[in-house]
Amino acid sequence: MSLIRTEAAFGSRIVLTHADSPIGRRLVKSLYHDPSVERIVALGPGPPPSVFDRFLSSDERRLTYSRIDLARHRSMATFFNSSLLKEARIDSMLYVPAHGWPTASVPPLAGGLVSQTAEARLVLKHALELRSLENLICLGSALVYRLSPGNSNLFTESSELDLAPDTSPEIRCWVNADMIFQGEFQNPGLRVVLLRLPSVVGTGGKVYFNPMLAGILKSRIRSMGFDPICALVSDKDVVRAMQLALHSTARGVFNIAGFETVPLSVFGRWIGEPSVPLPRALISLASRMSSFVGRAPAPTSTSSPHLHYGFTLDTQRARLELGFEPGYRIAPGPMVDGRFQLEAAPV
Repeated sequence: MSLIRTEAAFGSRIVLTHADSPIGRRLVKSLYHDPSVERIVALGPGPPPSVFDRFLSSDERRLTYSRIDLARHRSMATFFNSSLLKEARIDSMLYVPAHGWPTASVPPLAGGLVSQTAEARLVLKHALELRSLENLICLGSALVYRLSPGNSNLFTESSELDLAPDTSPEIRCWVNADMIFQGEFQNPGLRVVLLRLPSVVGTGGKVYFNPMLAGILKSRIRSMGFDPICALVSDKDVVRAMQLALHSTARGVFNIAGFETVPLSVFGRWIGEPSVPLPRALISLASRMSSFVGRAPAPTSTSSPHLHYGFTLDTQRARLELGFEPGYRIAPGPMVDGRFQLEAAPV
């Protein structure tokens, strides 16, 4: 049975991070048409996306956009002490993280923190200090789970996390953020929800939240002799899961996934990037070349379990407590010019 808030949901006043990202843009549009949402304050490091123009120019003025660097203490402190935020009387924060990955060419911030870890700390810090805030809904990654050899890994929310000291930085940044938010699950004054996602498939077949599909060679790289299983979810289902979490009373961790689980080799063909199995030495060389030209590399550790083993997610808790069921199936579909493109079709 889903845990829906019994009080009236009308009047929710939301601040949303990385609203200029693909998932952030879709979430803003969905929230704008949600009758239970009264005000949206969107944040992002870049200029407001053009798709927001008609919302920003509306006489209703339900959406405002502020350009800030969420990983910098000064910009975050300035915003959270601004008259805009005080006037908005925010009661809920939706934390959408950046979709990128740390690279060797991007130095860490002060204190040795990569930007994603710094963002998570600052978001939680200011959420705890904002007296009007009641709900913090965060997106995380299912890559935080500790993989065992093979493709039969089925993870529940209580499965062991990958806390090994040699975990690659692409995974470590997600683990760090996950642990930061977990520390407040029992806070009686703030309801914290963390949604752990597998590979997210967006418009045009673009893939987010999976480092194996990032970098100069994208999914063309996989370790010879292995073909890890990839769990998938549509970005539309991610947005719906966040809205369900926002309007519920549930707290804690929830696995969110779609219907599909496919091998990396198949997934690569689906997105037009057929994977090539390479020996470990060649994967290491390709990773170093990616860093040299300033592109995001594949996982820096050539022995990374995510280059060898896959997983699926148990989403029973999300179904029972949030009422979440995937509403889209992901598969290649024909385009007008005869080519095929990965798309999400409603069930």
